[in-house]
Amino acid sequence: MTDVFEEHRNLLFSVAYRMLGTVADAEDAVQDAWLRWSSGDRSGVAEPKAYLVRITTNVALDRLRSAQARRETYVGPWLPEPMLTSPDIAEDAELSESVSMAMMVVLETLSPLERAVFVLKEVFGYPYAEIARALDRSEASVRQLGTRARKHVEARRPRFEAGGAERRAATERFLDAMLGGDINRLMEVLAPDVALWTDGGGKVKAPRRAIFGADKVGRWLAAVHGRPYKGVEPADMGVRRVDINGEPALVLDGPNGPISTITADVDASGRVLAIHLVANPDKLRSVSEGRRLPM
Repeated sequence: MTDVFEEHRNLLFSVAYRMLGTVADAEDAVQDAWLRWSSGDRSGVAEPKAYLVRITTNVALDRLRSAQARRETYVGPWLPEPMLTSPDIAEDAELSESVSMAMMVVLETLSPLERAVFVLKEVFGYPYAEIARALDRSEASVRQLGTRARKHVEARRPRFEAGGAERRAATERFLDAMLGGDINRLMEVLAPDVALWTDGGGKVKAPRRAIFGADKVGRWLAAVHGRPYKGVEPADMGVRRVDINGEPALVLDGPNGPISTITADVDASGRVLAIHLVANPDKLRSVSEGRRLPM
């Protein structure tokens, strides 16, 4: 019983994380799935993997519905919790895209059911018939949910026309410009309608509204460069280049661990369309622990 569950634990976490957007919620969903698996009647279970994904998806759905109410009163923008990923994930463009911060942000705009169908169908490749059984809905209704979710995502997340290498190179140019603190270099890599989203959760000082436009975003980034942050002097800070959610990123470290992560989303021309800065300490625990997202 335990061996079967452990065999699929990484898959269950991956589903739950994409559904819920935080590590703690995903872990709780997997734990709930284990409790139901270990205490339930499994005599009629012919396909344990499908059964476990079904349990996890429905647990995540219940948790997501509750979480959405809490997120409506969140202080400032709510961003998904960043997770470290291995650099080799970039070799699989679709997999990398499915867990990018930009994609995770778009998934937040779906209804819980739309999100469940999109994750199971578009990310993990489950057929509609199997998703319908998992959600206890008709296949026709699930297809409608899937079509609506896919159109919604495509409208808000245009695909990058160049390959993964070009996309990473564009992101690296932005990271180099940001580390240099040169506003002229920053302006060269920012899209005119770039948006900066900062998640401090009301626990650290951060803009409580998104900043829009290359001029405003560039000036804000240049202004904070080389200044104390979260009580840490620049001389006591360290910067690491890592991969977060399948993309090149920066981790800003203080004496006691990470104090923020910075990721960027680039458009089809290779310019930065969105910047996501996560500083809420509650969302930096997995990065602090060095935990990597299983793929």
